[in-house]
Order: sequence, then C-alpha cells, then structure tokens
Amino acid sequence: MNEIKINTEFIKLDALLKFASLVGSGGEAKVLIQDGKVLVNGEVCTMRGKKIRSGDTVAIIGEDEVKVI
Repeated sequence: MNEIKINTEFIKLDALLKFASLVGSGGEAKVLIQDGKVLVNGEVCTMRGKKIRSGDTVAIIGEDEVKVI
C-alpha cells in the first residue's frame, strides 16, 4: 500500500486519483468512478466529489490501495 500525504483538510476523490497517479487524466478518473470501479475504505464509491481525508484508503478495483495521510 502506498501512502499519499495531503496538506489540506480533504481532497476530492477524482483529484486524489490524479494526484496519486492512479489515472492519467480527470476524464479517466470520472469514468472509473461512474462505473463503480473505485473503492473508498473498502466500499464502492460513485461520487466524484467525495471528500477524502487523512486515514481514508482509496483503490481502483484490482489494483494497489493508497492510504491518505
């Protein structure tokens, strides 16, 4: 599991996917999230603007998980 440090209270899910280099573009993030292929804390999340905070984990199904610190 990789760790990603943020310096703000939260980061939106689509922005985190780009920031963590899990996707190459915002468009790719949008499609993966809408298709239900992104997990937040082990549960499918289809909200692009979901606020991700320190302690949360995010993963694309079938790929490595990222922990926000």
